Amino acid sequence: MPTADTPVTIAVGDGHVSGAYARPANPFATLVLAHGAGAGMEHPFMRGFTGALNDDGVATLRFNFPYREAGRKFPDRPPAAIATWRAAMADAAARSAGESEPVWAAGKSFGGRMASMAVAEGMPAAGLVYLGYPLHPPGKPEKLRDEHLYGLTTPMLFLQGTRDTFATRELLEGVVSRIGPTATLQWCEGGDHSFAVAGNKRSAKEIGASLAAPVAAFMRANQPAGG
Repeated sequence: MPTADTPVTIAVGDGHVSGAYARPANPFATLVLAHGAGAGMEHPFMRGFTGALNDDGVATLRFNFPYREAGRKFPDRPPAAIATWRAAMADAAARSAGESEPVWAAGKSFGGRMASMAVAEGMPAAGLVYLGYPLHPPGKPEKLRDEHLYGLTTPMLFLQGTRDTFATRELLEGVVSRIGPTATLQWCEGGDHSFAVAGNKRSAKEIGASLAAPVAAFMRANQPAGG
């Protein structure tokens, strides 16, 4: 039986955002997931990914950023996005209180970048998962978004398509190498920024679900001591 989503409301400053929490029996961890710049938490990719993680023993919390909640198209500035990340992580931690399970932060593109910036500013997280890290704008490899990554010591998994125009392969490999042994890069052969592969017709939900197994395996391999 699939794990059912429970709608939640997360207070952020004077406002609030929507979330969806799912908790399978006896989860070994919780993963909080933020969407990318162009789609919200209900996108089939997001639902497919969290649903497959639930089946693999991970509790999940998806949430919207304020701009998406308000129906705006332009993403929030980092301070607002980071404040939302802090609120979502605190909500997830409260829901798993007493279970001693680690709480991870993950995001598609913009959502993952904002998670890393939040952790760089002190937000607690057992680890970080990037589903297509936007290392630079397409066609502008000189505009790297990497400076804050080098101070992070938490386990990090970069899942990236080999055709992703937001991360030149050599540049991303160099960044991960400079971060050090806490960072792992896993390439998805032929995948673009949405992990779609030319000639392989899959729905967005199926694509999202296909990424859950490597993420769950990485989380299990990097369980905190006593976790």
